[in-house]
Amino acid sequence: MYKVSIIIPVYNVEEYLERCLNSVFKQTLKDIEIICVNDGSSDKSREILAKYEEISNFKVIDQINSGLSVARNTGLLAAKGEYVGFLDSDDFIDSEFYEKLYTTAVDYNADIACGNIIRENNKKKSVLINYNDIKFSYDIKEKFKLANLPV
Repeated sequence: MYKVSIIIPVYNVEEYLERCLNSVFKQTLKDIEIICVNDGSSDKSREILAKYEEISNFKVIDQINSGLSVARNTGLLAAKGEYVGFLDSDDFIDSEFYEKLYTTAVDYNADIACGNIIRENNKKKSVLINYNDIKFSYDIKEKFKLANLPV
């Protein structure tokens, strides 16, 4: 079993995909699996994914275009990790991202761990949204609120 299964839905993101995947392969947490769900891409995204298919912890699942939610659920069905992480294919992450999330989740016996994000706008200016507080909840609805998910 892996520590973390990272699910990456892929749909027509050839411009961003290699940056995303390279950031995942640079993770300091090594016991991960990477599941890319190609959601019927019509650009060169599938060709880019093919370059990584020889890597043992990397898996590509091809499906007809069904949308982001279905692609994530397809990835969930294949996931073997203790925890699951979702990453959008036009995003990239810091090399310690999943190690920090995993360590915090294990240390606090947490069901959900969320981290920092940096957003870049069209002018390539970065905005850091920082979450430094550690918050706990045992109520399922409160957990979803803490993770900024719809209840």
